[in-house]
Amino acid sequence: MIARARKIVEGLETLYPGAKCELGHANAHELLFATILSAQCTDVRVNSVTKTLFRRYKTVDDYASADPAELELVIRSCGFFRMKAKAIVETARALRDQFGGRVPGEMEKLLTLRGVARKTANVVLGDAFGRAEGVVVDTHVKRLAYRMGLTDESDPVKVERDLMERLPRGRWIFFSHAMILHGRRVCKALNPACAACALRRDCPQRGLDAD
Repeated sequence: MIARARKIVEGLETLYPGAKCELGHANAHELLFATILSAQCTDVRVNSVTKTLFRRYKTVDDYASADPAELELVIRSCGFFRMKAKAIVETARALRDQFGGRVPGEMEKLLTLRGVARKTANVVLGDAFGRAEGVVVDTHVKRLAYRMGLTDESDPVKVERDLMERLPRGRWIFFSHAMILHGRRVCKALNPACAACALRRDCPQRGLDAD
């Protein structure tokens, strides 16, 4: 699997050389809150919502003191808006009270924040701090990693573990962004465009009969 993983990374580098996080943000706390909003929501929708959100709430203190009902109205179209608003306000308060108003750059500290699991923490560490502490595993990465024969697992934590073992650490951040793009554009859950896929030669196309 290591040899296949390296070939797939090389193919992704050719296809998506500038792959990066598609969530709009200007700083670490905006990326953190945008990632919280992205749960079960498209990046396009999140970016539409955060255009208003980031104009209205500019600092961590703004979010920490926000009226939850008003915040809910702004983020409503992202879905699960009550839960997400609560997570954002509580996370902002933790940043203010425990971390001096700054997003921590350590996995252990990020995981203490409400609404933050490994996926969100990896996004923030990778894109706000340039730190490859793990591999972002969202629904696209999970699906493609199995389909391409890079893991036999279905649990995101186990998928991440396998990818960390099989990919060069220096490409962990890039890999997730490129896989997400490939999942959206080519290797879709239904009717993947295998015939047009530049990675087809190195992909065993596992599970397609079940898709």
